[in-house]
Amino acid sequence: MSLAPGVRLGVYEIVAPLGSGGMGEVYRARDTRLKREVAIKTLPERSLADPESLARFQREGELLATLNHPNIAAIYGFEETGSTHAIVMELVEGPTLAERIALGPLPITEALAIARQMAEALEAAHERGVIHRDLKPANVKVTPDGHVKVLDFGLAKLVSPPEGGHYVHDRSVLLQPDLTASPTLTMHGTVAGVLLGTAAYMSPEQARAKPLDKRTDVWSFGCVLYEMLTGKPAFDGEEITDVLARIIEREPDFSALPDATPPVIRKLLRRCFEEDRKRRLPDIGVARLDIEEALTTSSIDENAAQGSGSLPGPRQHTLPWAVAAAGVLAAITVLMLWAPWRTPAAGTPQRLSVELGADVSLLIDQGSAAILSRDGQTLAFIAEQGARETPQIPASQLYVRRLDQLQPVALAGTNGARDPIFSPDGQWIAFFADGKLKKIATLGGAAITLADAPAGRGAVWTDDGTIIFTRRPLRACCEWRARAVTRDL
Repeated sequence: MSLAPGVRLGVYEIVAPLGSGGMGEVYRARDTRLKREVAIKTLPERSLADPESLARFQREGELLATLNHPNIAAIYGFEETGSTHAIVMELVEGPTLAERIALGPLPITEALAIARQMAEALEAAHERGVIHRDLKPANVKVTPDGHVKVLDFGLAKLVSPPEGGHYVHDRSVLLQPDLTASPTLTMHGTVAGVLLGTAAYMSPEQARAKPLDKRTDVWSFGCVLYEMLTGKPAFDGEEITDVLARIIEREPDFSALPDATPPVIRKLLRRCFEEDRKRRLPDIGVARLDIEEALTTSSIDENAAQGSGSLPGPRQHTLPWAVAAAGVLAAITVLMLWAPWRTPAAGTPQRLSVELGADVSLLIDQGSAAILSRDGQTLAFIAEQGARETPQIPASQLYVRRLDQLQPVALAGTNGARDPIFSPDGQWIAFFADGKLKKIATLGGAAITLADAPAGRGAVWTDDGTIIFTRRPLRACCEWRARAVTRDL
């Protein structure tokens, strides 16, 4: 039964329908307790009497709860009111990618910027042992500010870990996959449990109803990228059987790609569309690296890259210049010229000035007061809003500002932060607070505790995802180093 505007599910009031499909109905709703708008996903009426559909719906909520990534729509909770079962999710504004493609092929730079964020979302899910199995343009949204969100994990599942019986992510989270809870779907009510997903984006093994792994998402990712660049599906047909036959028997028409498509992207698509999984691109992280390479080279025709609403890729924009506080200028200059991971280069010194924002004071006593991400696009710093009224209570917060934006954003849940460091890909910031080592997504979200660190400082985030820091108090550490130097002499 469809929900009419004004219907209440617990503290949530239905505002308007947003869409419906075989896996659920989605509504815009108002959280009357927290005064915010959310998305409510409910089961279709025909599925309410099906225990398997209810179990699949519950699993979708549980899987979403394990995924915390800026490019994946967040889950807020699970609501049951009478016979209505609902997943409460982040409301993502903006058109779906399917609606955007319906207007025509995307400019190459815009398509690659969207694909990069999609790859980051899938990479995070795969690291958790979760495969999506229904990636398609209708399940991707692009917000008005160009941020990509992957939606609808209704067909997602946990897969077997490669070894050891478990997945470890950030060395702090353990997941035990339940392989007996794999969802199934019936086609036309006659063939039980053979097909999962949307025909035009299925991998060959998915079309043949064989066991799946993360490489099925790689195939679907290739389908979406191809469609963004050409404006038409990689595999099409009048009937589902026609589509499935073309997936199994043919490759896409690569001649339909724009002439300005970078060679690295052409090669990437061919590797995504390998029918033999052993020859297919093994990991979506490789696709992300290829896309980043294409976005940072000059091989994309600027005329093809232009378009309204085009999304910026890494290094697409030059750094903006502004008048800034002397403290920030000094901190950034030191980082740019003397950071240990950089090799000093001959040439004219470069100086960067950054405006912090109104009524924000940089705290130079909180370890590294300001840091710059490796790609030079994002500044993070520790500051306080106005004056600190009670010195014993930390009023400081972690702020983030992309250098192509005018104002910084305070990250909630970072009170008392010190010694921030960026992850190598710039998607996360680790920091010390409350005697713990924590991390938070650069775009915001819940802070995640990684380890106890009663006197933590001096952290380094390595390329393999390891965070190294010392637990010694600074004085003890310095005394130990002094004794070591004395012995050497």
